[in-house]
Amino acid sequence: MKDSTDVKPQDLASAIGKIRKRDGSIVEFQMAKITNAIYKALVATRRPDYALAERLAEKVVQRLIKQGFDASNIPGVEDVQDIVETVLIDEGLADTAKAYILYRHERRRIREEKMKILERSRLDEVDKALSTNSLRVLASRYLLKDESGKIVESPKQMFERVAILIAIPDMLRDARVFMLDGKFKRDDVARVNAYIESIDELDGRYSIGRYRLNKWHLEAMLRLYKELALQNRMKVGIDELLSMLEKGEFDAYEKRVEEYYRLMVDMYFLPNSPTLMNAGTRLGQLSACFVLPIHDDLASIMKTATDAALIFKSGGGVGINYSNLRPEGDIVASTSGVASGPVSFMRIVDTTTEVVKQGGKRRGANMGILEVWHPDIEKFVTAKTKPGVLENFNVSVGVWSDFVDAVKSNEKYALRNPRNGKIVGYIDARQMMELIAISAWQSAEPGMIFLDNMNKYNVMKDVQGLIRATNPCGEQSLYPYESCNLGSINLAKLVKRRADGSYEFDWQKYEQIIRLATRFLDNVIDVSKYPIDEIDRATKASRRIGLGIMGLADLLYMLKIPYNSREGYELMNRIAEALTYYSMDESVEIAKARGAFPLYNESGYIQGRLPVAGYYELAKEEHTHDWDALIEKIKRYGIRNSQTTTVAPTGTLSMIADCSGGIEPTFALVYEKHVTVGKFYYTNRIFEEALREAGLYSDELLKKIAENYGSVRGLDEVPEEMQKVFVTAMDIHWADHIMAQTVWQRWISNAIAKTINMPNDVTAEDVKCSYLLAHELGLKGITVFRDGSRQQQVLHITGESKVKRFDAIPSSYVVEYIRRYVKDGSLLREIEGAILKSDRAKSSSRGYVLTSAGEGEVLCPLCKSKLVFAEGCNTCVNCGWSSCIVS
Repeated sequence: MKDSTDVKPQDLASAIGKIRKRDGSIVEFQMAKITNAIYKALVATRRPDYALAERLAEKVVQRLIKQGFDASNIPGVEDVQDIVETVLIDEGLADTAKAYILYRHERRRIREEKMKILERSRLDEVDKALSTNSLRVLASRYLLKDESGKIVESPKQMFERVAILIAIPDMLRDARVFMLDGKFKRDDVARVNAYIESIDELDGRYSIGRYRLNKWHLEAMLRLYKELALQNRMKVGIDELLSMLEKGEFDAYEKRVEEYYRLMVDMYFLPNSPTLMNAGTRLGQLSACFVLPIHDDLASIMKTATDAALIFKSGGGVGINYSNLRPEGDIVASTSGVASGPVSFMRIVDTTTEVVKQGGKRRGANMGILEVWHPDIEKFVTAKTKPGVLENFNVSVGVWSDFVDAVKSNEKYALRNPRNGKIVGYIDARQMMELIAISAWQSAEPGMIFLDNMNKYNVMKDVQGLIRATNPCGEQSLYPYESCNLGSINLAKLVKRRADGSYEFDWQKYEQIIRLATRFLDNVIDVSKYPIDEIDRATKASRRIGLGIMGLADLLYMLKIPYNSREGYELMNRIAEALTYYSMDESVEIAKARGAFPLYNESGYIQGRLPVAGYYELAKEEHTHDWDALIEKIKRYGIRNSQTTTVAPTGTLSMIADCSGGIEPTFALVYEKHVTVGKFYYTNRIFEEALREAGLYSDELLKKIAENYGSVRGLDEVPEEMQKVFVTAMDIHWADHIMAQTVWQRWISNAIAKTINMPNDVTAEDVKCSYLLAHELGLKGITVFRDGSRQQQVLHITGESKVKRFDAIPSSYVVEYIRRYVKDGSLLREIEGAILKSDRAKSSSRGYVLTSAGEGEVLCPLCKSKLVFAEGCNTCVNCGWSSCIVS
C-alpha cells in the first residue's frame, strides 16, 4: 500500500471516495466536514485556528488510508469520529479532544431530539441540515398531518411539494405547447373540467422527471391550462398535453423543480407561509393577504364580511379601508334610523375572524384603516386603548398631506361625511395628532398610513385610481381584491469567506437569487387557488409581487458593520437598490416570453415612470445601476409585474431559516428560552461564535446579557468594538429605526414591515415627532412600539431581574440627515428637540429597571411562551406562532 503521507492534500478525499452514514446510505466523502468539526472543538477551547483544523483533518484522512479504508473499503461516520479523537490526543490536544467528544454527544442528542420532533425513526439530509428550532416550527405549523394530527410528511417532502407546483407554469410555457401571440382556439374546456372533476383518478399518475405530481398539482396545471387555452395561447389540446407529460417529454423541467427546491431547502429564499402550507394541497391558496372594498350599504358590508370569512378559511388576511361608511349617528333614509358607524362594522369582521380558523392552522388578521377626515376618527383612534377591543385587528389612521400641513401650521382640519362629502365640523389638527400619539404611546396603536407618500410614485393610479388600503401588516399597498404574493431572500446566506476568515457580501449570488425568486413569485400567481373570483381577476390584472429580504442584522454582524452607522446605511441602500433593480429587470425578461401584466398599457410605465422613490430623489451619481436603461427596456418589452418588491414580516420564516427577521435589528442577543425539559439561554449563533473566538463565552456572561435586555451595551466584560457591532433593537434610537426604514423605502416599490422600537421612558411627544419625521422622510407607513406600551407586556422574554445599563442615542448620521432633509424650520426644531434631549439620560454605570404598563404578559396561544413584537407582529420564539399571516 502506498504511504498515506505521500498522498497530496487535494487528493486525500478522493482516495477515500465515499462514507457510510448512520442510516446505512453511502455518500461522497468530504474532508471539509471533518475540518469544520475539529475547528468547532478548537473554538470551544479558545484556539480558533482554521489552518490547524485543516492540518489535523489531513492527518485524520491519512490515518484512515493507513488503516485500509478506501473506495472499496468504505469507512463509516463512527470510524472517522473515533480517529479524530485519537489524532487530537496524539497531537497533545487533550482538551480539544474532550470538546470534540462533547460535540459528538451533543450531535447525538440533537439527532434524537429531531427524530422526536418529526415523529420519525430516521433523518434525511434536509432534517440534518435544519436546526431543531426550524424543525419545531415546521412540525408545528407547516408539515402536513393526518386527521389524528400525526405528521405525514418530512421537510424535504414539503419543499418538493412546493417546488413541483411552482415549476408547472414554466412547463406550460414550453415552446412546444405555448405561444404568447398564438391564435389557437381550443374547444376542450369541457374536457379539462371533466379531468378536474375526476382528479382523484389522476393522483400520482404523472411525473416531471423523478418528481411525482399529486392530484392537487394536476388540478393547478389543469386550471392554468384552461386559462391559457381561453387566451388562445395553447398549441396542443389537453389530451395531447397529458400524453406528452406521461411519455416524459417534460422531464427536462426536473431541473427547474430542483432549482426551486434548492432555493428553499438551502434557505436562500422562502415564500410567504400560505405558499409553504398550501402548495400542492387541497386548499391550494398561496397568497398571504388581500384587500377588500366596503361601500356604504348593508349588502356591501355583508358581502365584505362573507368574503373575509372565505379568505380566513383559505389561510389569508384582510385589509379594509372603512372610510366610505357614514359616521355614527348619521341618518339612514331607508329605515329612518341612524348609522352605527365604521367601528361597529369592524366588530363584525373581528367576530368573523374569531370564529373562522384558517385552514386548520391559525386565526386570521386584519388591517382596519380610517382616514383622518372621517367624523368618527376620534372613536377609531382610541378604540384599541381598551383591552379586548378589536383584538384581531391592526389599526392605522390614513392621512394625506393636507392634514400634515395643518398639523405643522397649527390649523383646523375639516371633517367630511363620506355619504355626501359635506363638511360636518372641524378638529384641531395638532390636537388630533397628539391624540394619535398618546394612543400609540399607550397601546402601540394606531399606526399611520401616509396615503400621499403611498401614491406619489404609484404607476397604477392612472388606470386604477389612488390606493387607499394595505394588507394587515401595512407593507403591501393593494387595490380592492388584489392579493399579496410575498417571499424573502436570506441575506445571511449570501456571504463569502475571505482568506483571512472575514466575510464579504456575494453580489453575484445575490443577483442570481433575486432573478430566480422573482420567477418563483410570478409563478405563484398562476397556480394559486383564489378564494373568490374577484381576487383571481384583480391579482392577475396587475400581477403584483413582493420580493423582500430577511437576515439583514445577521449579515451586518458577519461583516462587522454596526446597523446604525453610515457604513451600515450605505450597505442597506446598495442592497435595497439591487433588489428592486434586478427583480424589475427579471420581470422584463419574463414579460418577453409571457407578456406584460394586462393593465400595463394603461399604466404609468408607458410614460417611462417607475414606482421607485430612489430613482427620483437621489442624484444619478448616487445610483449603482442604470435605471434609465431599464426604463427603455420596460417601454420596449413591457414588464410582467406591476410592482416587484416588499419587505414583509418574516418572524416565522426567519425562524425556519435560522436568521434575523426582515430589516429589523436583532431583538436580543441572548434570552431565556423555555422547552419541555426546562429552560436555557438561547444565543444568536453569530454572536456566540464571536464570543467563543474572543474567549469570552461563559454561562455567567450569557445570564448577565439576558438580564441586560439581551444587549451587550454597558457591560464591561464585552469589548467596545463588539458592543458597537452587536447592537439590538433596544440599543438603537428610534430615529435610527426610522432612518433604516427610510433607506429601504427609497428603493422598495411597495412598503416596509418594521417596528420603530422606543424605550419605556419616551413621551407621547416623541411618538408624535416620530410620526411626523416618518412622513417627512417619505415613509408609506409607520408602526411604533414603546417598551411596556401595551396593556400586557409583550417584548421582553428575559428574567425577572432585568436591568438596563445603557441609553440609546441617535447616530450622528441620522442627526445630520434630518437636518439636511427636513425643510420646515419649526418642524425641524421640534424633531431635534425630541431626538437630542438629554434630560432623561441615565448613568450607564448604575443601570435602571424599566417598568411594564400592566400586569402579566401576553403569551403564545399555542405553547404559552412569551411573545416578541417586531415587524408589526407578535411572534413566539419557541414554536413560531405569529399574529401575521405573511410570516
